[in-house]
Amino acid sequence: MILSCQNISKSFGEEPVLKQVSFHVEDYEKMAIVGINGAGKSTLLKIIMNELSPDEGTVTLAKDKTIGYLAQHQEIGGNSSIYQTVLEGKRELIDMESQIREMEQQMQSVPGGELDAFMEKYHKLLHEYEARDGYSYRSEVSGALKGLGFSEDDFDRPCGTLSGGQKTRVALAKLLVTRPDIILLDEPTNHLDIASISWLETFLINYKGAVVLVAHDRYFLDRVVTKVVEISLHHSAVYNGNYTAYAEKAAKVREEKLKAYYNQQREIHRQEEVIEKLKSFNREKSIRRAESREKQLAKIDVLDKPEEERSRMNITLTPSVISGNDVLSVEHLSKSFGSNVLFTDISFEIRRGERVALIGPNGTGKTTILKILNQVLDADGGGFRLGTNVQIGYYDQEQQVLHMEKNLMEEIADDYPDLTVTKIRNVLAAFLFTEDDVFKRVGDLSGGERGRLSLAKLMLSEANFLILDEPTNHLDIVSREILESALNHYEGTVLFVSHDRYFINKTATRILNLTGKNIRNYIGNYDYFLEKQETEKQEKASGGERCEVKSQPGDSAGKADWKAQKEEQAKLRKIQNQISRVEAEIEQLEERLAQIDEEFADPEIATNSARLSELHREQTEVQEKLEALYEKWEELSES
Repeated sequence: MILSCQNISKSFGEEPVLKQVSFHVEDYEKMAIVGINGAGKSTLLKIIMNELSPDEGTVTLAKDKTIGYLAQHQEIGGNSSIYQTVLEGKRELIDMESQIREMEQQMQSVPGGELDAFMEKYHKLLHEYEARDGYSYRSEVSGALKGLGFSEDDFDRPCGTLSGGQKTRVALAKLLVTRPDIILLDEPTNHLDIASISWLETFLINYKGAVVLVAHDRYFLDRVVTKVVEISLHHSAVYNGNYTAYAEKAAKVREEKLKAYYNQQREIHRQEEVIEKLKSFNREKSIRRAESREKQLAKIDVLDKPEEERSRMNITLTPSVISGNDVLSVEHLSKSFGSNVLFTDISFEIRRGERVALIGPNGTGKTTILKILNQVLDADGGGFRLGTNVQIGYYDQEQQVLHMEKNLMEEIADDYPDLTVTKIRNVLAAFLFTEDDVFKRVGDLSGGERGRLSLAKLMLSEANFLILDEPTNHLDIVSREILESALNHYEGTVLFVSHDRYFINKTATRILNLTGKNIRNYIGNYDYFLEKQETEKQEKASGGERCEVKSQPGDSAGKADWKAQKEEQAKLRKIQNQISRVEAEIEQLEERLAQIDEEFADPEIATNSARLSELHREQTEVQEKLEALYEKWEELSES
């Protein structure tokens, strides 16, 4: 075991974040921490790194083990180049190399009596240098930078000139080449393109150390991790397997807990009905039975209803009008920024109902194309035409369409003046902005909150052509799944840029790959795109588009299920009929006992010893029958 977290608790003010969170990480294990935005994942990483102190609990790192951490935001600046900054991750080898060179220069002047000891020290240092791959550390640095999307032309750029996403990639490269025994990564894929994410996947899978990830990229998690720690409602639960295995197991656990709760509630309600019925018989033995059941019921450990995270947005995307079949036609589009040519002579068409993913490496111009289509930028050459009745709804990853100085109510009300305050509050609540949240300044919102606000405005737009730039950025996994469902049920047309391969695979019906300054078209989802790419790499004939025929449940299986259902219904009806007959018999016998009591009280019968004897015998028989019927009724009620 390399890392242990035991009973970690943390609150900010009176707001609890983590409660009794416990897990451990084994050597070489690859583990993910998952949960909705705000669940406390980043807080937990900061506690592990001793940047925050827990209110309770302990973090234990194994003796002589090193730990490295990539936070979501990096403060890298100054005039140091990208290459030199990452090279510092190899400082120990650099110093070792300098010491080796220095010793080599000193060899000629070492006195003869000291030479053996000197050479022993030299060879020991050289052996350690070789064992730590000293001869290849510079190529390792170059490989990490290239793998994370930097070209050799970028290596000399000063870090002070980089964007936030580029700084994060530099910090990640430096951490990876440092090779700590355990790496903590907080959203490492946020600023990576698909090729860089694939490179990072392979690196982490083969990494000779432990890895702890916080990420929302489900493809990435499925490939890399073998254990998942879920943070939900402040508590932790540990699941073995990748993300898909976790999702299935966690859903089953939640379903079983909910099922157990409802089953217990039904049983409690049924027992209360039985108790009431026994009391209604108003006989001494039935009342004793009722009291006995009441005591048993009081001993039951009543389950609490499983809580649900306040995490589910409510997205419904509905176009106000239907567009024509031809939604968008792009012809000979070109764009450059100075000497940087992004793309030339690009042409493609989009028809109604398509969900088209525009993919490609960072810097190829995907976002630029979307901005041209939204008339935020002008093209250098070529143009585009929108079809009949096409109304665009635009989701901008930079949220430039939001007004930072307004509060949330004003942001919606100013764009949709016909909406009532109640309607605006309801819309915002659907995107998890409740109570005083609606008076927050847009500029004070987190990235995820701004993303949800942009989605709220997109829903209200009632557009029939959605243009989305990285819509899943800053969204947690649950929110991504909700957005996937909304897009898949959307009756309009969608063009989107995303690096989330799982999201692309779930939503896209066509893929446009922007690479080499041109576009290639693939009709299918992301899995199909990968298949075609592999085929192209192997230089084989494609053999046409593949059609996957999904197996359907057989008729025999359906008939068997139907038959079992009918048999169960018949069984329940039979039991209910038996209960009704027993209750009718009990009622008749209760009436007869009441009549016998009246006859006992009759003065004429009181002097008739033969009749009294006969009534007493009948009373005993009736009571015995009643006792048997009570038992039978309870047995049937338990069925």
